Amino acid sequence: MLDTFKRLIRKPQTIVGVVTALAFQVIFCLIWMTGYNGVNDRIQEFKIAVVNEDGQFGEALGKQLAGKLPFQVVTMNAADASEGLNNREVQMIVTVPQQFSENLKNPGKQAELKYTINESNPVTVKSAMQSAANSITASVNGNAAAQGTQAVLEQLKMPAQQAGQTSSALTERVSSEFTFTNKIDGMNNQMVPMMLVLASFVGAMIMGMNVQQGAMMIKPGTSKWQLLGARILLNVLAAVIVSLVGSSLVMALGGQAAHGFLSLWMFLGLFVLTFMLFSQMFLILFGMAGMLVNVTMLSLQLVSSGAMVPRQLLSDVYQAIGEFLPASYAVEGLMNLQFGGPAIGPEVGALLLISLISIGVSLLRVALRREPGSEKNTELSTETVANAV
Repeated sequence: MLDTFKRLIRKPQTIVGVVTALAFQVIFCLIWMTGYNGVNDRIQEFKIAVVNEDGQFGEALGKQLAGKLPFQVVTMNAADASEGLNNREVQMIVTVPQQFSENLKNPGKQAELKYTINESNPVTVKSAMQSAANSITASVNGNAAAQGTQAVLEQLKMPAQQAGQTSSALTERVSSEFTFTNKIDGMNNQMVPMMLVLASFVGAMIMGMNVQQGAMMIKPGTSKWQLLGARILLNVLAAVIVSLVGSSLVMALGGQAAHGFLSLWMFLGLFVLTFMLFSQMFLILFGMAGMLVNVTMLSLQLVSSGAMVPRQLLSDVYQAIGEFLPASYAVEGLMNLQFGGPAIGPEVGALLLISLISIGVSLLRVALRREPGSEKNTELSTETVANAV
């Protein structure tokens, strides 16, 4: 067995396998530990819009929230706030309805704060905003409700000191009303964007590796341009089939598609093709060593795409990296198509641009590569010319 072991570890394929396993550990540790470092410290990047419909009281409440919450608190009108929420530029809308302050002063009525949250986001956004909403309601109960009750008691000619003590002991007067837009039906649907992006890029990466090996086997008897054209055609056909199977399974297993199956299939086909061309580019550039680059791209995209953690919580470096990688646009487009959101024109444009750049780089690399036997043919041509002379 020892002799067999020695023979096995001398094989190049064995060495490549061990190096790849080691590379996965190093690359993922470096990228994930640096990418998610300080995420909790950047929670202030979340934005809460306050829609004030109650005049001065609502304005004072907005200022109070801005001083207490660890988020950006901005006052907006209802239309702008709704648009920002739908575009994921705002994480929650807090609406102070008309007569909120009047209801606080009326012992027979319940004052209500309204919260609107867009579920078409990474799961951490919804949980963080619900927690913030509960804190806001508790804070308002501890201040505005007590002040309103004390004012009522003073109007009843009760001494101010006694009114303050009595108001603090009364039941809380403020309640919360939650509205969720672009609702997600279950955790399985919440995880679909990350699952499809992960499966698509890993599949494209492994497919590219095997196609690269096949291309090396038929290379001696094939033109380099024919070989590249065949690889691109294979990618297009494979993307159509793979995306059809993927989108069909998602729908069959209870997946959502706010814009219909056809839109989901076409967009999935586009970013699967982009992944194939993108990962193939590194294999054409560096040969089988391009797999190490693809492993790095896999890790970078999982961190920077916003599938698990909102991109605004990442460092500026990883946010910038995400702008150049296709997974960021795949995640945004999938959330819009599945759960609802703005039009996916920008995401489609970005994926097409990345695809064209990947093809362009591949074409340039192939153009610079000499055909097998070209040097020998050149020598023969020179000798033939010399003999003719």
